[in-house]
Amino acid sequence: MSKKRTIIISNRLPVRIEKHNGELQFIPSEGGLATGLGSIFKKGKNIWIGWPGYVPENDSEKAIISEKLAEMSLVPIFLTKKQLKGFYEGFSNEILWPIFHYRLSYAVYDEGYWNSYKEVNDLFFKKVKEVGVNPKDEVWVHDYQLMLLPNLLREHNPELAISYFQHIPFPPDEVFRYIPWRDELLEGLLGADLIAFHTFTDAQHFRNACVNLMDLSFENHSLHVRGRDIFIEVFPMGIDFDKFSALSQKEVVQKKAEEIKESFDHKKLIISVDRLDYSKGITMRLRGYEKLLKTNPNLCGKVVLYMLVVPSRDTVDQYRQLLDEIDRLVGHINSVFGDNQWTPIAYFYTSIPIEDLCALYLAADICIVSSLRDGMNLVCKEYVATKAHSQDGVLILSELAGASKELSESLLINPSSISDITQALHLAIHMPIDERRNRMRKNAKVVQEFNIFHWIRIFFIRFREIKAAQKKHTTRKINEKIKDTLLTAYSSAKKSLLLLDYDGTLVPLQKDASAAKPTSEVIALLKKLKQNSLSQVVIVSGRSYQELGTWLSTKADYLIAEHGIWSTYPDGKWKSNMPPSPTWKIPVRRIMSRYVYLTPGAHIEEKTHSLVWHYRSAELGHANLRIGELKERLRYLLVQYDLELLEGNKVIEVKPCGIDKGSASMEIVNNYQPDFILAIGDDVTDEDMFYQLPQESFTIKVGSEHSSARFYTENQASVLELLKELAEKIK
Repeated sequence: MSKKRTIIISNRLPVRIEKHNGELQFIPSEGGLATGLGSIFKKGKNIWIGWPGYVPENDSEKAIISEKLAEMSLVPIFLTKKQLKGFYEGFSNEILWPIFHYRLSYAVYDEGYWNSYKEVNDLFFKKVKEVGVNPKDEVWVHDYQLMLLPNLLREHNPELAISYFQHIPFPPDEVFRYIPWRDELLEGLLGADLIAFHTFTDAQHFRNACVNLMDLSFENHSLHVRGRDIFIEVFPMGIDFDKFSALSQKEVVQKKAEEIKESFDHKKLIISVDRLDYSKGITMRLRGYEKLLKTNPNLCGKVVLYMLVVPSRDTVDQYRQLLDEIDRLVGHINSVFGDNQWTPIAYFYTSIPIEDLCALYLAADICIVSSLRDGMNLVCKEYVATKAHSQDGVLILSELAGASKELSESLLINPSSISDITQALHLAIHMPIDERRNRMRKNAKVVQEFNIFHWIRIFFIRFREIKAAQKKHTTRKINEKIKDTLLTAYSSAKKSLLLLDYDGTLVPLQKDASAAKPTSEVIALLKKLKQNSLSQVVIVSGRSYQELGTWLSTKADYLIAEHGIWSTYPDGKWKSNMPPSPTWKIPVRRIMSRYVYLTPGAHIEEKTHSLVWHYRSAELGHANLRIGELKERLRYLLVQYDLELLEGNKVIEVKPCGIDKGSASMEIVNNYQPDFILAIGDDVTDEDMFYQLPQESFTIKVGSEHSSARFYTENQASVLELLKELAEKIK
């Protein structure tokens, strides 16, 4: 029997391959993700699949690379230069990256890029198939380059445990919808069981995209898609705190830090460390620093901005232009404010070893991170970890970096505000030591506790909880075994009772409620079911009795309308279970009318004993905004007139208390005394029926497993299939 494995999949492997003097060199990554996940992929038969960062010259090199990486539990995906151009440089970084970082004008919507993106995602999928997966395995897909992969894996193996983590921001749905292939990207991600982000804001944006673009429902942190609950969660990523803390205590690092301080004559040292990217806010930071020197001439000669920019994508036009602009601004500031004894900015366009980076953190009095948008940003956490022992240093942090949600003791700035940057720099330079240490101590506590290993641990705990819950719910889904039991019980029953909801159960939900008339298929099916002399067919609906009677008066044995207020039981004639009480409608209608006036697409439906505020045709976000206000305004009337508020599928209904679908159904059950009961419904109002019926009843919720019903089925079409099989049992 095969054992459970964890399969990590990302665009890049945690190793870099370089060729020197004809020999391939394998250089392990020192990044936080590689460090943290090393505790997983190096164990047992776990593996990490990804591109090794090198294009082999021939098959011989491919074989050497594959063999060497296999020793490290790594599986390479080999990509051609053309594929890299279209998939990575093209679609990933000229479409997804700018859109996800709110730079719409930078996006290049090239059909060829999209084809390349699909091609490479398919290559990753084929590699996963090649290494072999089984339902016990756990697959963890990382980041925006592989958004199509989860669904490719799901279609191949429906039972597979699949998770996805997005390391960069996710934009609002109004921004995301600019991507021509947005639906395909969302479908790709929805193959996962767990989709996670660094911040609640990003998770909320993704959820809204699914609700507004895919018309999915969201409940209890999950989206319901084709019978599966897909959970949207937030897990802020940490760093290896102990690694940076230990490095800061090494003698060689401390010596390098002292040398850095001495080289700048122990001036106030402000550092920034970024990869070259327009999302990092580098030019705004330079302008903020320039304004600091301009408005505080007394600081000239006393501070230095040490700016380290790591090369990245500088073959792309926007990045070349950014690099030119940085060079121009640095040169301008140094020439205007500097002199022979002092250079305001020490600018380096290079990457440095981790020990040198740690020494730079240690030497710096201030670290500034001014990202215009960042999924997390680990530089600020590395700085805090390095300063944990001395507890002396100030962190200036963009409020638009994911880390700002955790490091609340930083000086938070609006990265688009030059004045904000200037003021924060001035405050940091003059901050008293007690305040510096107090802030740093609190930030360090957060970084230490929520480290990279904690991140991985809580991610997998939640992932496994979700899969266990899915497995439990699967036992309640109508399958062949449950269906056979139900059909057998129906066939052998002496008295059967079928309680069927209408909208969403017998007919699909419609934006225009009046358009949801029974189809010829439904009419024929009800007619056939009614032929069973040992059975009664009852339609239990929230519809008005006039509408229900017009459509179905001869198609069922009895009708229950307006959630139990009207019924044709027992003599086939409509009677009300509640005396007329129209006085409450006047104030309720007045309030509802106000919110119809405020909400395009909303309207009021008046029934004999209830008022319904419909918003199925309204823009969902706008409607949700009004719903809270509407319910608050109605709250006092509910108490005053003894009313209840029912929230159904995009409707809010107000009616008198005391009567519901459950009580109306139980009247028939108690009189008829059936030995077989089948109740099916899709709405929250059907829960009263499910809850009050005898426990042995076959109660089925349509479209969701979260219910008092014993079982659930995926959709309305499956209800008709089940009823057809019931009809076939009639002799």
